[in-house]
Amino acid sequence: MMRILKLTAENRQNILQNLLKRSPNQYTEYEERVAAILNAVRQEGDAAVFRYTKMFDRADLNAENVRVTEAEFEEAYASLEDPNFLNIIREASANIRAYHEKQRKYSWFDSTPDGTLLGQKVTPLAKVGVYVPGGKAVLSSSVLMNIIPAKVAGVDEIIMLTPPGPDGKISPYSLVAAKEAGADAVYKVGGAQAIAALAYGTQSIPKVDKIVGPGNIYVALAKKAVYGNVGIDSIAGPSEVLVLADETANPKFVAADLLSQAEHDELASAILITTSEELAQKVSEETERFLGILSRSETIRKSLDNYGYILVADSMDEAIETANDIASEHLEIVTKNPFEVMMKIRNVGAIFLGEYSSEPLGDYFAGPDHILPTNGTAKFFSALSVDDFIKKSSIIYYSKEALAPVADKVIGFAEAEKLTAHANSIRVRFE
Repeated sequence: MMRILKLTAENRQNILQNLLKRSPNQYTEYEERVAAILNAVRQEGDAAVFRYTKMFDRADLNAENVRVTEAEFEEAYASLEDPNFLNIIREASANIRAYHEKQRKYSWFDSTPDGTLLGQKVTPLAKVGVYVPGGKAVLSSSVLMNIIPAKVAGVDEIIMLTPPGPDGKISPYSLVAAKEAGADAVYKVGGAQAIAALAYGTQSIPKVDKIVGPGNIYVALAKKAVYGNVGIDSIAGPSEVLVLADETANPKFVAADLLSQAEHDELASAILITTSEELAQKVSEETERFLGILSRSETIRKSLDNYGYILVADSMDEAIETANDIASEHLEIVTKNPFEVMMKIRNVGAIFLGEYSSEPLGDYFAGPDHILPTNGTAKFFSALSVDDFIKKSSIIYYSKEALAPVADKVIGFAEAEKLTAHANSIRVRFE
């Protein structure tokens, strides 16, 4: 049974502290190991990448087989167990592409009659590295969610890295997704060594301008360490869902949605905040019933024991305030009027409204990106988007006639800051 707590100020603080333990920033004991991997790859290139891949993934790689070949892509298409998967991937891709195309930014220019032209030039990044986790689940959905926004933005070269199995192969589902999304190259490398290869470049793997995509604690800390040498999207932690519900919610649906996040891993968080004690009890009972039939019940149970909560609030306003404090990756609003509640939500990665908009819909198919801020970072980070794959450069043009009436003002500003060379740069133009 999931634990049921009365929502109090003390409980809220304790839960926030508990959830923050999952942040990559708390795992400082791994930083030295990650730094050693980064330094080795920086100095040795391929040799270090292949050594760590043998050590961690038990796969033998070399310069000839580290990159996925066209023959391997063809083999992946031929070996799909579910022949309908390709159609599903293509339909999901179309939805994701259509959504992200609405985010596209364009250069703009604004001129005035007095001889000025100001503007903003939007330029896609030249080369982007996409990291896709392997390990406990084959995340072909993450392939689409990382690559398609980059393609829509117009990135010149998209390079995907993902860990191989001990046989040196990558899941055919991931390879098919990569080909359908438009990856320019796929390499069989995972972990911190993959991030290092993308950040510094090796003999086989090119250096990129930005690295995006989630991963385990080693990947998260590696991204944090290489930031500045390359750009990154954000530092992702374990997955999480928060459900805001009142007495109108279906307890079976709510329980199923909580468990769908808890199955990710033992650090995943699943929280229900409700104004109904009856719903809280029924959801707890339903979770127990589902645990008897779900395949990943052991992982789910550990996740719920560590980071699963049902909180009973006195009012919806109190529930909303707590949701804004937690700033969850995913938020489901299952109330009588979910749109009214949504207007009061400030901090969240993605919002799902109503009882038929469950979180897995966003994971796979609806279109919005599922690479989202976690661990409270939704207070200042956004979902991955086309914006992550562009740069904005400002453009300034003044004619002599336009500069003349403001020259003294610029000179005055510069002299107030004691920057006489700045002032001189304007003054010489009118001597």
